[in-house]
Amino acid sequence: MSQSLLQGPARKPRLAATAAVAALIAAGAVGFLPPSIPAQAAQVDTSGLSANAMPSFAKVVERVKPAVVSVKVEIAEAMASDAQMSPDDMPPQLREFFKRFGAPGFGPQTPGRQTPRRAQGQGSGFFISGDGYVVTNNHVVKNAKSVRITTDSGHELTARVVGADAKTDLALLKVNEAGDYPFVVLSKDSPPIGDWVVAIGNPFGLGGTVTAGIVSAKGRDIGSGPYDDYLQIDAPINRGNSGGPTFNLKGEVVGVNTAIFSPSGGSIGVAFAIPASTVEGVVGQLKDGGKVSRAYLGVRIQSVTQDLADGLGLKSAAGALVDQAEPGTPAAKAGLKSGDVIVALNGVEVKDARDLTRRVGALKPGESAEIGYLRGGEKMTARVSLAGQDQMKTAEAKPAAGDAKAALGVRLAPAREVQGAGEEGVAVVGVDPDGQGAARGLKEGDVILEVGGRSVSRPDEVRAGVDSARKDGKKAILLKVKSAEGSRFVAVPFAG
Repeated sequence: MSQSLLQGPARKPRLAATAAVAALIAAGAVGFLPPSIPAQAAQVDTSGLSANAMPSFAKVVERVKPAVVSVKVEIAEAMASDAQMSPDDMPPQLREFFKRFGAPGFGPQTPGRQTPRRAQGQGSGFFISGDGYVVTNNHVVKNAKSVRITTDSGHELTARVVGADAKTDLALLKVNEAGDYPFVVLSKDSPPIGDWVVAIGNPFGLGGTVTAGIVSAKGRDIGSGPYDDYLQIDAPINRGNSGGPTFNLKGEVVGVNTAIFSPSGGSIGVAFAIPASTVEGVVGQLKDGGKVSRAYLGVRIQSVTQDLADGLGLKSAAGALVDQAEPGTPAAKAGLKSGDVIVALNGVEVKDARDLTRRVGALKPGESAEIGYLRGGEKMTARVSLAGQDQMKTAEAKPAAGDAKAALGVRLAPAREVQGAGEEGVAVVGVDPDGQGAARGLKEGDVILEVGGRSVSRPDEVRAGVDSARKDGKKAILLKVKSAEGSRFVAVPFAG
């Protein structure tokens, strides 16, 4: 598209709008100060300001931009049969249109013949070494049959995928042509919220595009994987920026752009970047062996909410509550049990289940780790020898199934007397629609296995557990509940 097409139509509405606003201001229809504030309060002394009052990114961009590249991939899509592309069901005019312009599937066909289709994708990346290693996103090069790199100077290179990690959406490429390439380094420090950052990439195929903004937030979990720990930035990021770097004003990479939040598909100032600390660990393993090996404990966990903290008698809602230690895993061998609350890993406080999962995953199989946990309010420690995730027989450490929300206001019966409820626990056979149970999600068919950490098999034991918790001054009672989705802990706050 020519420059005139880009700029011409957009200029007139903008000028018209500016003129309209100016007319309204002149007429007194638009004001910028409440009537109670004197007009002179809006006056600003600009005599001390200069062109350098706002930061200039020119020197940073000049230094790092040569290391940023465009990544183009060719992907072989699934083979589609000609029958699926048949024009038989199309209106005659549309069928003739496709036939005239030679669309695949609209000429003479061999019945049942498979037609290969290829798609192209594009993203961004950056050199991290002079010998041609390039970092990008896994989703940019996933299923790639060929990869081409275009440098900032316009040179086109071929590359291969050294390795990729879907759980952090990172990939490492290596260009095939030998050379001494400009490269950038990863920052050792996490940028503070509010710091300026510069993003460079290939949005919409427009390579070498520079945008700027600030770090809006840190530690974002956007639900893309178990190790989410994104930087949120407001520098405009669009399609094609994926895999590109975000720099601090020192010219260090603080993050790899990987996702945006947008109802329209374009930038609205909410973008997410993988922090440099994550990139460093993952890329190092990809370079050494082409894959990432992660450690695991072998526990099913859930975050400690305030209700759970009240039920457990904890002072604060922090830590990861163990729902189950999988048999034969490092956690089980170390003695961890259902109901334990993991509060520290290698001496550092565990914030929640996600924090524990991410930090254990950052360790390597075979490493020894110290687990600090609470059992019955007593502080304990365990030394565990971590295994590799490829040894797991079950899913990796993750939150227990279901929401940890339920309450009383239910009718109970021994599980063994209720068909299909099993032999252990107390079955819920009725729920008051206006009671705490209904409000909290407890339903018929659920089975209460434990009350206050003690196994129960009769309704009176449930009541005794509730009474005991009240007498101890607890704000809630902790239940272990089994349902079709699995078992979970539920904190039932006391009314009043």
